Amino acid sequence: MRPLTSPGLLLAIAVAVVALPTVAAGAFPSGTASPTLAAANTTTYQDSTGEDPAAPDITTIVISNDDAGIISFRINISNRPTLGQDMWLDLLVDTDNNRATGDPIGVDYVIQLLRGEINLYRWDGTGFTRRFGDPSAVSLSYSYGNGFAVRISAAELGNTKRFNFLVEVLSGVVFDPVTLAPDCAACRLDDAPGGGAGFFNYVVNIAKPTLVVRRLTPSPARPAAGRPFTLRLVAARSDTGAVVQNGRVTCFGRAGTTRLRAQTARVTGGAAVCTWLIPKLAKGKTFRGSVAVTFEGLTAKRSFSGRIV
Repeated sequence: MRPLTSPGLLLAIAVAVVALPTVAAGAFPSGTASPTLAAANTTTYQDSTGEDPAAPDITTIVISNDDAGIISFRINISNRPTLGQDMWLDLLVDTDNNRATGDPIGVDYVIQLLRGEINLYRWDGTGFTRRFGDPSAVSLSYSYGNGFAVRISAAELGNTKRFNFLVEVLSGVVFDPVTLAPDCAACRLDDAPGGGAGFFNYVVNIAKPTLVVRRLTPSPARPAAGRPFTLRLVAARSDTGAVVQNGRVTCFGRAGTTRLRAQTARVTGGAAVCTWLIPKLAKGKTFRGSVAVTFEGLTAKRSFSGRIV
């Protein structure tokens, strides 16, 4: 069990002189702290500036997500172009949008960046820890340039669909040379939203996935009278790019006006396969066929036509 780095979350709030009951009351920010929609599922949050010239100054926070459920946080800091070793980030997330769960102010997860290392912690009923069975956090990453850019999968934040969040950035952290324990006695902090305004709120918007046809391959290239003819359809999920490996295959084939029954209709080798025997007397006629594969309620279909040789 790995605990959140001491002195941890509550000290960071105390340094900001934010009264815990006020934060817990949690009225959503208004005025300059209100989120504004900038683009498709990208939300920009304005923070007040210039509160403490000696502290990191958060100006805006931009959050977006893609259809794979990867959430990106961009925390812009006007007066810190590079990441100092004395800087500390806590990103507090109420992943179920419910103040009655999680820690005393409703936080379920904390993303913490300290000494260049980023970690994800989960509330276990008494503290923020990492324990066996917690989300893997393999998607968690960060970069820095005039602010923090943090990426994590919604699946590793409890499959969140809508969450509240609060950001704290500190400077002036020093570390014990022996224990490496952080000392924040001289820390300066900026939080967003500031002044005990509560939390920002974000809605994860993931488009319903589809099956996308990668390719349709005929074999042989042209249907031939008296010989088998096969269509192989490769389809993949639009959100993950994973190729369909099983599912229900529907085959339709016709030689001229004669309906053909498929001899093979199955998914094999990452492709939906349909095979027909072209009649011996069908030379010169047109073969028209289609392959459809259905998996987890999603369907991909592609048609083919060609003159029978």
